[in-house]
Amino acid sequence: MNLSFGKTYFLIFALLLTVPGILHAQSDTQAKSDTTDVVNKIYLDRIMVVGAPVWVSQVPGAASYINTEQLQKQGYTDINRVLRSVSGVNLQEEDGYGLRPNIGLRGAGVERSTKVNIMEDGILAAPAPYSAPAAYYFPNISRMNSVEVRKGSSQIKYGPNTTGGAINLISTPIPAELSGRAELSIGERNSNKLYAHFGNTHKNFGYLIEGLHLGDNGFKQLDNGGDTGFSIRDIQAKFMVRTSPDANIFQRLDFTFGYNDQVSDETYVGLTRDDFQLTPFRRYAGSQADQINTEHLQLMARHFVLFSENFDLTSTIYRKNFSRDWYKLQSVNGKGLAGVLQNPSQNTEALEVLRGSDSEDDALMVRANARTYYSQGIESILGINFRTGNLRNQVEFGVRLHQDQEDRFQFEDGYRMQNGTMILTTPGTPGTQANRIGEATALSIFLQDKIKSENWTFTPGIRFENIWFTDRNFGSQDLERSGTNLIPNEYTITEFMPGFGLTYLASDNFTLISGIHRGFSPPNPGSTSDTKSEQSINYELGFRFANNLFQTELIGFFNNYSNLLGSDLAAGGGGGTTAQFNAGKVHVSGIEFTTNMDISELARLSKISIPFSINYTFTNAIFQTGFQSSFGPWGSVSKGDQIPFIPRHQLNTALGFGLGDFSTHINSVFSPVMRTIAGSGSPDPNFSTDRYFLLDVSADYTFTSYLNVFVNIRNILDHTYIVSDRPSGVRPGLPRTLMGGFRFTI
Repeated sequence: MNLSFGKTYFLIFALLLTVPGILHAQSDTQAKSDTTDVVNKIYLDRIMVVGAPVWVSQVPGAASYINTEQLQKQGYTDINRVLRSVSGVNLQEEDGYGLRPNIGLRGAGVERSTKVNIMEDGILAAPAPYSAPAAYYFPNISRMNSVEVRKGSSQIKYGPNTTGGAINLISTPIPAELSGRAELSIGERNSNKLYAHFGNTHKNFGYLIEGLHLGDNGFKQLDNGGDTGFSIRDIQAKFMVRTSPDANIFQRLDFTFGYNDQVSDETYVGLTRDDFQLTPFRRYAGSQADQINTEHLQLMARHFVLFSENFDLTSTIYRKNFSRDWYKLQSVNGKGLAGVLQNPSQNTEALEVLRGSDSEDDALMVRANARTYYSQGIESILGINFRTGNLRNQVEFGVRLHQDQEDRFQFEDGYRMQNGTMILTTPGTPGTQANRIGEATALSIFLQDKIKSENWTFTPGIRFENIWFTDRNFGSQDLERSGTNLIPNEYTITEFMPGFGLTYLASDNFTLISGIHRGFSPPNPGSTSDTKSEQSINYELGFRFANNLFQTELIGFFNNYSNLLGSDLAAGGGGGTTAQFNAGKVHVSGIEFTTNMDISELARLSKISIPFSINYTFTNAIFQTGFQSSFGPWGSVSKGDQIPFIPRHQLNTALGFGLGDFSTHINSVFSPVMRTIAGSGSPDPNFSTDRYFLLDVSADYTFTSYLNVFVNIRNILDHTYIVSDRPSGVRPGLPRTLMGGFRFTI
């Protein structure tokens, strides 16, 4: 980004910061709110996607909110299991623990969650959201207070991706009074969780200290022994200073510090389908060296100023550093792993080496996928409320200047297999496999107005994204990065994304909703000049019904892609070049249905509670253009083929029972056979997952207001099933797992 662009950006921010002062000067006679509730409502509305359950009925589009109580019912540490309670969410499991999730919304690609805006407290959480959005880091759900999901119209506030939707993870807030919670649980395979937080708020100062440790020895059995599990540490600290809530101009300043590291003995190597039938939890000897090490650091400062109930400004500065080194098997006898495991009869020698047979030197090449990332930015959101006649306007105007970078400096080591043990034969030289830097600088602006007129709510809005991409490939010879063999690639993308939502309150309980908006996802810095942005026009129509007995939402959606963008990610079953390519026209249509109720209230049972919920999703994702692709899961595509890894049907239910201090909960998941390669008709058994039905059960008993004991059982029926055949080979879901422990609250 040149100097003139930088000056322009900061002039915009300076202007944005001065506007509220001008407005305030003209509004001195307006009454100031002297209540904490008003202050908190406005503050939360600026950082939250949905806001709170009470406001969901006013959202012009599908919206879901998972609160603290719901998160604690099952005590999930896997984000996949949490998001199953939300309709319209597509998931592809990989490791059984949700460490590196693959999440899509309404048919948007699931590969490493690259097409979804993943946020923590309203700030993009991916290591490099523009230049490398693949989710090799994902915030731990175990330390979250709530989860919000927004789909459909008026999501343009949450770019850069505006097709599928946004997922916002709300971390533990600073408590209003002295309080804390500690949780300890242990289970099979030395699975363990230790969590604690403690905090307090005084008149003008608050704080929170939080720590988390997760671990597991792993449920897969490595040939000749060895761990296949993980260990995670997560530390958070928050500090807040503020004026008195009834101050003439209320101000609040928050600081957040976070540190996370992970060691995971995980691999991209799966199994052949024949080996899966014999030993589904086996890990081949050729994966014994595979391990990923990550480290994540985040710093954030957020300033909120409330000039009056009608004018407020929220400004945030953030910086996130992330490093990862996934040391994992890349090839055997010069052959890619996916090809060996998909066609074992044609690769018998390579497969035997993978299983542990003796080999020549350098038969197994293990790549150190070393990468470092940073993501930083500053953003401001101005809120203005005013009336024009009978119209009430709630305007939000936001500006964000963001930069991020991915730096790859990778190499490969050669090994031979001897008596089932891998022995290093040829050490690699760092930088000889990938030596490049991808960067992005983005200016984002959005303007949205929620206009209320009696029972009608109109929400027009527009988003602007101006992105400068730079890719510098130094090559395998220039390890000092002097630029002698530099291959640069620079280009700019400018996009406008309008959106419009409409709700009509037909009665106190019944709300009609509709919307239309433009979807967009940018390519990455290494894309070629003929790679287009992902673009679509997205429609939705439905209703919400809520009374004191039950709540129901039914939404129909249609996403009309003029160009779907594919990515050659190793995690998605590709070659790992990260090259992106145009896939042409695609139609994604579907239905989302959700109902929540308490059966005991319907039956007028006063001493017990029987909460029940059900959500169902139908998705039909069809290519409208035929093409040839080197990307494995797509391959040769014909018009009318279904997009892989998007199930047509998904059904999830939850049933609870509470009596006094005892409660129990059952969650069920049904997923049909899911194709893993593009095609039509009945899925090919050699390129599909298994149909499965899972039950998770939990129970807890509260002894005192301070002490609660619990037990959780995942997959209580111990169903064994294939969840995926990528990155390389088929992979099992989590087997039956028992954990128990206690929570202590003050």
